[in-house]
Amino acid sequence: MTDSTQPIRFFHRGRIVDVSGIHPTRSVLDWLREDARCTGTKEGCNEGDCGACTVVIGELAEAGEKEAVGGLRLSTVNACIQFMPTLHGKALFTVEDLKAQCTRQRDRAPRDKQTTVQLHPVQQAMVDCHGSQCGFCTPGFVMSLWSTYEHHCNAGTQPTRQQLADDLSGNLCRCTGYRPILDAGQRMFDLPSVRLDTEPVVAALQSLKHDIGFEYAAPLGQRMDHFHAPTTLEQLAALREAKPAAQLLSGSTDVGLWVNKQFRDLGDIIYVGDVAGMKVVEERGDALYIGAGASLENAFRALAARVPSLTDVWLRFASPPIRNAGTMGGNVANGSPIGDSPPVLMSLDAEIELRRGERVRRMPLPDFYVDYMKNELEPGEFVQGLWLPLAAMKRQVRAYKISKRFDCDISALCGGFAVELDGEIVKEVRLAYGGMAAIVKRAARAEAALVGKPWTQASVNAAKAALAQDFKPLSDMRASADYRLLVAQNLLQRLWLETRAKDPLPVEATSVWSVMPHAVATAEGV
Repeated sequence: MTDSTQPIRFFHRGRIVDVSGIHPTRSVLDWLREDARCTGTKEGCNEGDCGACTVVIGELAEAGEKEAVGGLRLSTVNACIQFMPTLHGKALFTVEDLKAQCTRQRDRAPRDKQTTVQLHPVQQAMVDCHGSQCGFCTPGFVMSLWSTYEHHCNAGTQPTRQQLADDLSGNLCRCTGYRPILDAGQRMFDLPSVRLDTEPVVAALQSLKHDIGFEYAAPLGQRMDHFHAPTTLEQLAALREAKPAAQLLSGSTDVGLWVNKQFRDLGDIIYVGDVAGMKVVEERGDALYIGAGASLENAFRALAARVPSLTDVWLRFASPPIRNAGTMGGNVANGSPIGDSPPVLMSLDAEIELRRGERVRRMPLPDFYVDYMKNELEPGEFVQGLWLPLAAMKRQVRAYKISKRFDCDISALCGGFAVELDGEIVKEVRLAYGGMAAIVKRAARAEAALVGKPWTQASVNAAKAALAQDFKPLSDMRASADYRLLVAQNLLQRLWLETRAKDPLPVEATSVWSVMPHAVATAEGV
């Protein structure tokens, strides 16, 4: 450590913890298991997919924040891909904390009302409903359910089975199956309540508030690697301009895998997760502005609130722990040809906002991508936000994701579409696809085949034929080239069926959710 750096300070197991001397890319999971000896949290895939390492991060909530629990914002994340310095100023909750909650609540009760309860209602419900077999994944399920439990107890509500399934979509079980785990998710609300005492946590986090930025460093061999965490856009812009080679870090849902799976040496890191100005999601004039640091969860929630047809792709984007940590700006800047945000954003005429020092510039999102994993960012420049015109949201908008698993899976292809009709004539149309080329892009020829034409089967057939000129997809482990092209055409057909002027198909005719209650009832023998 040098005099200009600080230890990592966060709230854990009832007290403020100071950590120093570890490398900036040491994961929260490794620190928990090897340093703190909190081995309840498990390592499974080590890439944010299985949920065995799920923990809950607590942060001070903003005034009036609807999802807050006793002044805290509680979010599930994957400990395996989060770097330790990102905990600075926050609270870390693991499965070990649940027993401590039971103990504190029992000790504070009058002597004649004290019980011998040893397990938290979430854990007891898992026992009662036989929700654990080998048990390896169970702590991760418990922590996801604990987050659900705290949020619903705070709101005075109880989740449906489908809401529980959504909350658990980032947790994989291959022993027991999900029925008894969903049973436990309902059963936990019937047991004597045990709630998180948020007062000491809030007090601790208040004492840790840092307004001037956080600097951490630790040696790697003969080199000192730095972790910079600015708190304002001005600090971030100055740092990025001064250190154009430093690695920008946001939610770590991709960069974390660079370290875990590819063993990359990141060098200096600039962390944007503490910059409040990067997390803004608000209407500005005639547009919705989404800061590049806004979580995928908050960004998609805002989009779905204005365009309800985007709810399905929101819930199917990765999982809650990934959406809580990952950012829409990061998903866009990453430039993956199978990223799910860019097709949706392109269908809504999004513009990307870039900043270098004091200079800010904007461009249409399709123009940002140059080639595979190449974009228009200049040295020292970063993505500051996204602008989406509200007028584009008044069109008929659809987003379709095709993947091998329904939940928590990478897309074989994803389509974002918008159509505006003048009577039966196509006035405007946007057809954007991911997974069909080296970059996410719009289907220019297919769009041209539709604009000014009647929104009919004949026009759609012409556009489907044009798709073969727009894209020459590749074959890989997720899908063959022929499959991708056929499905891309079929999705255009589905768009027409749902939005045609005469007799459009209702939502229940094309959505899996309309048959879910029947499927669940059949599976359970009800």
